[in-house]
Amino acid sequence: MADDTEDDAFDGTSEASEITPVGVKLGSTRTVLQYPKNGEMETVRTLTCLATYEDAITGEEKVLYGEQAAQEFPDTVEFMLRSGLPEDDDRAELAAKFFRELVRAQDIPEDSVVVYAIPTIDNDEGLENLTEVIENSPIGKQQVRSFPESLCGAVPAMGDGLEAIDEVFVAVNMGSTNLEACAYRHAEQLEPFSTGAVTGGEVDRRIANAVEEETQGRVNIDLTTAREYKEEHGDFNNFEPFTDVIQQPGGGSHEFTIERGVMDPLDEYVDEAVDEIANNFLSELANTHMKPYQIALGKPIALTGGMACIPGIEEVFEERLSAELDRDITVVSAERPDLAAAQGAQRIAAKLADNL
Repeated sequence: MADDTEDDAFDGTSEASEITPVGVKLGSTRTVLQYPKNGEMETVRTLTCLATYEDAITGEEKVLYGEQAAQEFPDTVEFMLRSGLPEDDDRAELAAKFFRELVRAQDIPEDSVVVYAIPTIDNDEGLENLTEVIENSPIGKQQVRSFPESLCGAVPAMGDGLEAIDEVFVAVNMGSTNLEACAYRHAEQLEPFSTGAVTGGEVDRRIANAVEEETQGRVNIDLTTAREYKEEHGDFNNFEPFTDVIQQPGGGSHEFTIERGVMDPLDEYVDEAVDEIANNFLSELANTHMKPYQIALGKPIALTGGMACIPGIEEVFEERLSAELDRDITVVSAERPDLAAAQGAQRIAAKLADNL
C-alpha cells in the first residue's frame, strides 16, 4: 500500500554505500522510517496500526497496515502501541507483524544499520518488547542500536549534521502519550523526565469535550476527528474559526462553527507543559546537575514530537517558559518535528555504518 513519502535534503548516506542506514520511530499513533534510496532520502510516515482478514478465495490470512487498514477496517483495526510501547506478548506480536509488513513493502535491504528512537518511559518489559520487534525484523543485519527519542529528534533541530551529539543542551519531546524532557551532555542522559499527565492524546479528549460544550451538546466528535481538527486547524499564529457538517441521527445535516474548541485546549496544553518543564524537570536538573543546567539554558532548547508541529507553538512555548523562569530562553525545532526522531536516528545510523 502507499504511504506518505517525501525526500529530505540532508545527505545522510553512508560512505559504505552497500550498507543502508535506516532511522526508525515506532510511535503510538504514527511510525516513521527514513533511509536512502536511489540517491535520495526516502521518508515513510504511516499510522501504527494493523488489520487482518481472510482471503475469500484461498482462506489465507491477509494483512493490511497503516492508513489503508484504518480506512477499510475501522471496526477491527489494532493500534498496538497506544501506550507508547508493546506492553505484553500479544501487542508485541502485533507490532512485529506490523513492522515486518511495513519494511517489506518498502523493500529496505536486509544489509542495513538500523537506529530506532525509544521513548523515556519507565517500562522495562515494554522497552524489551520494542527491542525484540526491531531486532527480529528483516532489516538491520549489520547492526541495530537504540537512542533516546528526544536526542534523535534534537539532531535535525540543532544542525545539518550530528552537532547535537557534541553539545550540552535540553530537549523536550511533545508526544501523543507522554511529555518527555532530558538534558544531554555529549549524548549522555542527565535527569530524564517523563509524564503522562500532559499529552497530545489528552488534548484530543479536551477538544472533543470543548466542541460538545461550544455547540451546546449538539455535536459529539470522536477522538480521531478531534485529532484531525487539532492537526488541520490548530495554529497559534493565525487560527481561523472553521465550519464542519455532521449528519443528524433522524436525517438531515447540522452545520456548526468552531471558534474556541481547538485553541483553548491547545492553550491549556502549553501552560501545563511549561509548568511541568520549569517546575519539575528543570528544577530537579538544577538541583542535581547545576553546571550542565546553566550551560544548557544558555543554549537553545530543542522541541520535538507531534505536538511541536502546531504552528506557532515554538514561539509560545519560548515566551511562556522565559516568563516562568524569569530569564530569556531560546527554543528551536526541526522543520518537521513529527519526522525529526526518525531523521536524527537515520543520521546516527549513517555514522555507525561508516564505522563498520
